[in-house]
Amino acid sequence: MEILQTAFMQRALLAAVLVGITAPAIGIYLVQRRQALMGDGIGHVALTGVGLGFLLSTSPVWMATLVSVLGAVTMELIRAYGRTRGDIALAMLFYGGMSGGVLLINLAPNGSNANLSSYLFGSLSTVSPTDVITISVLAAFVVLVTVGLRRQLFAISQDEEFARVTGLPVRTFNLLIAVTAAVTVTVAMRVVGLLLVSALMVVPVAAAQQITRSFAVTFVLSVAIGTAVTLAGTITSYYQDVPPGATIVLLAIGLFVVLTVAATPLARRRARALKSAEAEAEVEARTAEAAVPAARRLADDIAVRH
Repeated sequence: MEILQTAFMQRALLAAVLVGITAPAIGIYLVQRRQALMGDGIGHVALTGVGLGFLLSTSPVWMATLVSVLGAVTMELIRAYGRTRGDIALAMLFYGGMSGGVLLINLAPNGSNANLSSYLFGSLSTVSPTDVITISVLAAFVVLVTVGLRRQLFAISQDEEFARVTGLPVRTFNLLIAVTAAVTVTVAMRVVGLLLVSALMVVPVAAAQQITRSFAVTFVLSVAIGTAVTLAGTITSYYQDVPPGATIVLLAIGLFVVLTVAATPLARRRARALKSAEAEAEVEARTAEAAVPAARRLADDIAVRH
């Protein structure tokens, strides 16, 4: 195939697969915790790390990882202890991260608007061999956490109080989820872009939830959807010369719409079956209630005769 004959597309496709796996893998826990927009906030903060990378002439990806991890930990602490002013502090963190990143990139000697755009919206041609190695290492960490600790993370995402009662270190795992989300943002930024990475964490999970009922099946299907749309979006971007990040997200949203429409008749059948089962249970309960007085009368008659 022509697309596999160019080195930069080989790197881009490999990065796309890793992004497609890791983003929904951590995204499912964020969706369960009702923190779907956390990735968007981390993406804003990560831009400051990219700017620092350019300014200090170091790896923007590793610097973005460091800054986004610090930002994610700060967000989690604000969420836990911020009380009524927490939303204001988070907003300042998000906007400050974005503004700081734009300023630092423009101050850097090798920074430019082109560099800024590639990190905001993704760019296939800028995925270097070093980026592939970095993304692979970070993706391995994300998979190790999201799969290896899936039972603990699921318990905490469903009910923190119950998880705390069972003896799980809830605060530690909350911080781990935040750090893993931050690492995922830096994994995905070269392909999807910092402004769109949150969509890839959330939309495949939401699409999978339309046709699944269990957590395990939703996890597997959302990863499959994420991988499929990132590969399809990357290939489309190559042949049609369109931005990869926007293409990937639009494909994910399109698949979400298709699955939602397809799942509607199934949901109606499930609702009718549930109503029918409830009606049958109610009839059986009433029959049982009516049978009790009759049984008592029969027992009384027998007692009187004897």
